[in-house]
Amino acid sequence: MTIGRGLRDMVVAQRGRVASRLPDVPVPRLRGRFRRRGLLAFLAVMGPGIIAGVAGNDAGGLTTYSVLGAETGLTMLWIFPLTILILAIVQEMVARLGVITGQGLSDLIRERFGVRWTVFAMGVLLLANVANTIANMAGAAAALDIFGIPKIVTVPVVAVAIWSLVLFGSYRIVERVFLLVMLVFLAYPIAAIMATDDWTPVFKAFVTPTLPLDPATLLLLVAVVGTTITPYMQFYLQSAVAEKGIGEEELRLEQADAVVGSVWTNVIAVFIVVATAAAVVAGGAALTITSAADAAKALEPVAGPFAEVLFGIGLFGASVLAATIMPISTAFVICEAFGWESGVGKRFSDAPVFFGIYTFVLALGAIVVLLVPEGSLVGIIVGSQNLQGLLLPIVLVFLVLLVNDKRLMGAYVNGRWGNVLAWGAVSLVVALNAILLGVTLLGALGVSVG
Repeated sequence: MTIGRGLRDMVVAQRGRVASRLPDVPVPRLRGRFRRRGLLAFLAVMGPGIIAGVAGNDAGGLTTYSVLGAETGLTMLWIFPLTILILAIVQEMVARLGVITGQGLSDLIRERFGVRWTVFAMGVLLLANVANTIANMAGAAAALDIFGIPKIVTVPVVAVAIWSLVLFGSYRIVERVFLLVMLVFLAYPIAAIMATDDWTPVFKAFVTPTLPLDPATLLLLVAVVGTTITPYMQFYLQSAVAEKGIGEEELRLEQADAVVGSVWTNVIAVFIVVATAAAVVAGGAALTITSAADAAKALEPVAGPFAEVLFGIGLFGASVLAATIMPISTAFVICEAFGWESGVGKRFSDAPVFFGIYTFVLALGAIVVLLVPEGSLVGIIVGSQNLQGLLLPIVLVFLVLLVNDKRLMGAYVNGRWGNVLAWGAVSLVVALNAILLGVTLLGALGVSVG
């Protein structure tokens, strides 16, 4: 995260700008001066990739995976080997770009493509992050709805608390508290194992893809891709890698960190789907998830009558943490792109654009959740992830073009097979979106393809 960047970050960023304008002039690197080895080296480098992966299991991820398990059972598990591959490819490129350039993704987009394309890219990011903020405000409301607290109370209180926390409080302490609360999601692997006697159907589902061409299922698959590989993750990871000051000699360790994070988020997602599907089987009837209480049934093998409480605590922690990070990250990235002053430690008058963007994203997310009808919180969460999936290819194209720029990357550009995998990953996401749009259009014309 780019919170609290100081003089060192400004020097690193400026060094990157100078190097990009004068590529033939050797610029001494300030990062990675002390070489670390073995496990100690990995532990010192790890963090950005794993945190980016954990961030994928927020309210949007948890809800979308639960709905997938409830509505399709195990039949759509085949999508996760693909999302693991795509996310690992994307996150590795992002990590490599951050290590080699020492700059954030938005900064590089401006330098490489100019202001107009930067405005377009930042517009995409703003739209995606507002959608994610809406999802997480809805997640907080859905979580406390389990305890009988209406959203008209939850949403304003959470929004004002988050806004005040960032401006006047200690964000880092609260961040650590909510990260600990998110450990609740480790209950899903236990629940899946306890509720599943025969794992043969699970393993079979991974290798026997089926693709029903009904819009509802396609929308759900796009939402899964969108919540697993979010545009936000790419900007966050690269900024975090650059800020941590990881040197070229530690590139492989950071690549491993990125891949581990990609695998981790998908493994948890699989267990959420399996646990929810098992809850459907145990109930003997279809489980329609319209509330957090419905989704909590997947944790009954672990928590029994306390499943709703456990789920509510975990969902609330994940939602509030993500709803805090998302507006801040959005403000930092956009200000970085255009060279505007930013920083949570500054006064409002010193960084008006930064605090204005932050307030706008947070307030809009809260207002939308307050305006949606009662009982539609799950729908608004999944819908926001649909939008993430539709916007994702735009960010991925910028990323692949940047990582192939020899002026930026030198010898670290993608190789032939790297580009085959990278463009293949982009093509898969585009193809899924195209199928969805095509089926939706045919449905609007009265042509049935289901």
